[in-house]
Amino acid sequence: MNHLKPKRQFGFTQTSAIIIGQVIGSGIFINVPIVAAIAGDAWLAILIWLIGGLVWLPQIFILAEMGTAFPDQGGPYHFIYKGGSPFLAFIYTWTAFLTSDTPTLTIIGLLAADALSYFFPALGLGIYAKLFAAVMIIAFTAVQYRSVKIGGNLQVVLTIAKLSPLIAVIIIGFFYLDSGNLSSFQFPGGSEKNNFSFHIITAGIAATIWAYAGFLNILYTSGEVKNPHRVLPRSLIGSVLFVMTAYVLISFCTSAIVPFNDLISVDEGKFINPFQFISFFSEYAGGLFAIAVFISMIGVLNSSIITQPRLEYAMAKDGLFFKSFARLHPKYLTPDFSIIIQSGFAIVLLFGELGDLLGYFTLSYVLQNALVYGSIFFLRKKDDYKPTFKSPWWFIMAVFSVTVQLYLAYGTFLAYPLGGALACLFLIISGLPFYLYFKKRKEAGHVYKE
Repeated sequence: MNHLKPKRQFGFTQTSAIIIGQVIGSGIFINVPIVAAIAGDAWLAILIWLIGGLVWLPQIFILAEMGTAFPDQGGPYHFIYKGGSPFLAFIYTWTAFLTSDTPTLTIIGLLAADALSYFFPALGLGIYAKLFAAVMIIAFTAVQYRSVKIGGNLQVVLTIAKLSPLIAVIIIGFFYLDSGNLSSFQFPGGSEKNNFSFHIITAGIAATIWAYAGFLNILYTSGEVKNPHRVLPRSLIGSVLFVMTAYVLISFCTSAIVPFNDLISVDEGKFINPFQFISFFSEYAGGLFAIAVFISMIGVLNSSIITQPRLEYAMAKDGLFFKSFARLHPKYLTPDFSIIIQSGFAIVLLFGELGDLLGYFTLSYVLQNALVYGSIFFLRKKDDYKPTFKSPWWFIMAVFSVTVQLYLAYGTFLAYPLGGALACLFLIISGLPFYLYFKKRKEAGHVYKE
């Protein structure tokens, strides 16, 4: 009998690169126009990006605490399970697999194709884009199937590469402060002040979720992080501060470069390319930006394939999922079956609509987060809960984190099509009969053994 275990191979550099690489991607250049359209004002949109980042700080403190208490594969699954609810732990993983983690691969693959449509128009969001996205998913799946270490080092390179165009936008943007583009203001649809203070900001923050999403996914692969008690808190807190600063500056500088009417007229799911609005750079900057966005997309794709299959692996090890997902490759020590199935399902989802997938993703993501943060109230009562990092004012932070998720769930219905959200709720509920099936098998002794 083989006793295979994941090998801890990610240091601080790889861990931070995975987090930043998974969070910073297409979201900012797709969601900047969306948030601007919702806000109706460049300055309000910038404020929304700042608030969207600030609401993550308490969440990161809670994640860092729980991550050091249980630095194992599939962290969030374990938090909820050990908090006392195997059922909700199952629903969390089931929901992530169907409605957030897997669709992430789908969305990123499509956006990678769309980035290259600057050179190859056929790669617009049509059948050729979907075929190209499928090829990209397969290619990075092959890398992650064969090596954790190579995948992590590749992520460092891709993260460094993707930050270059973001820095360029920020530097150039400061030369456009007198363009007048930051002075436009109009309430969307003639909104009144009370709607301005609640509905607009709520919908706007909800629209930033996809751009900020991904911080907790590093905890899926905690069992492969070296010295997790020290590395996880440092990488999580440092990454959220870095990302928030970057997003605020990018929103500010993009709004300075791009006329407001052009910014809000971008089709949903399409990138805003600020370099196209720079006269001395426009002839060739568009192509360079397209390449940069493509690199950014494949960075997100690579990091997502690193982390996400580890969640199903952890649950299958507990006997609450198909046992094939608990398999580690005997040579590569990767959850090979889980990686292949998740990528395969992402390819199937390529034939949905991008706008629906964004709403589908956002509602699922905030509900999952609420479960994770809520588990700390129960973990704090457990004798085996011994985190090496403790959140300041943990109770207030936890209450705030859960409340924010419920608040944003409401915002999702304001910002995105209803169909995607309803489909998400249906898929969440569909997990109940599967949980009962796996629970019965586990009680009968059908638990995976290495």
